[in-house]
Amino acid sequence: MCPAVEVGMPMAARARRQPASRSPKKARRLSKSARALRWIGLVVLLAVAVGYVQPLRAYRDATGNVAAREAEVERIQRANAELEERIDDAGTPEFVEREARKLGLVKPGERLFIVTGIDEWKHERRARAKARLR
Repeated sequence: MCPAVEVGMPMAARARRQPASRSPKKARRLSKSARALRWIGLVVLLAVAVGYVQPLRAYRDATGNVAAREAEVERIQRANAELEERIDDAGTPEFVEREARKLGLVKPGERLFIVTGIDEWKHERRARAKARLR
């Protein structure tokens, strides 16, 4: 038997009408196979999500390591440039003379004077300067 259709009712409203035998408050129960498919889909979705966790962690750690390594490379390059300058400076006569004087060597005809007590003199001088400021 066909449900009664009103004459002025639009077509979309006709399709939405439910047969009188069904109660609108009762929820339609899913079949066992539909429920099983939903659970399987949920388990597969969770497995895929868990599978993405480790690669994402590895990627995040790798990007952090890249920044640290870049900073280390920059520091090493600066140190290398400084060492290159020292190597270039090492061949000059001024460098050789400076290093020889650090070792206590003198040129022929020069006299070596060793002055002691410089640290105590500097300390006393600072103390006097502070006393004058007060």
